[in-house]
Amino acid sequence: MLYLVGLGLGDAEDITVKGLEIVKKCSRVYLESYTSMLTVEKERLEQFYGRPLITADRQVVEQEVEEILKDADVNDIAFLVVGDPFGATTHSDLILRAVKMGIPYRIVHNASILSAVGCCGLQLYNFGEVASIVFWTRTWKPESFFDRVKTNRQNGLHTLCLLDLQIRERSLENLIKGRKIYEPPRFMTVNQAAQQLLEIVQNQRARGEEPGVCLAITEETICVGLARVGSEEQKIAAGTLQQMCTVDLGSPLHSLIITGKLHPLEVEMLKLFPMPEDD
Repeated sequence: MLYLVGLGLGDAEDITVKGLEIVKKCSRVYLESYTSMLTVEKERLEQFYGRPLITADRQVVEQEVEEILKDADVNDIAFLVVGDPFGATTHSDLILRAVKMGIPYRIVHNASILSAVGCCGLQLYNFGEVASIVFWTRTWKPESFFDRVKTNRQNGLHTLCLLDLQIRERSLENLIKGRKIYEPPRFMTVNQAAQQLLEIVQNQRARGEEPGVCLAITEETICVGLARVGSEEQKIAAGTLQQMCTVDLGSPLHSLIITGKLHPLEVEMLKLFPMPEDD
């Protein structure tokens, strides 16, 4: 059996009882390590689970999946995913390959940022499509995701933006030369995402593309920054897009919400999370 087990969002103790029982009985346990991360180190997880964990980075999951599924027809294999296995990243390819090889699978669900984001007081059924914001480079500054943000806002809906994280990534030069030399981990912060969003807003305004609607995105659009959701060090701040450009919410992981039409109850809830005074 292949088990896909959600770990939740905080630390080692967030795994479910069912998930922990499965981990303890499996022959091999893989920890998916490139789409998200917990606030604790791998060694802490191994100590709590009582099992060694095999790190599964992007290359392993996408190019060496046969190694993960090896002998899974006669042994139990666990694949651990931060959040929920069917949250921000579904890992559908792993399941489809398992089925093709005649390997049964089971899912153990857990909390995901897609549901836990409600902690800021915005109502989940008022969210539209999720957007992802990636790190820009000097020569690559994609704006395509912004269309989704604009559509959501024009429909009065909030947008949850998942922010880029780069773990065990190789530079273009190292990729071309086939060298397994990895760049230091990078995690996009709320202020970095806000700065890129603000630049897009200003660029589109300069090109005359700003829509003439009441819910156009501007420097004064209310946003919500979230950091380390689900952990004891969780931090939330609500303010304008302009204010988000300088906010410091500390260590990763971060998420950013661009609000749509706010319900009075949502407005009251956001007052619980003022911008830090030093920002």
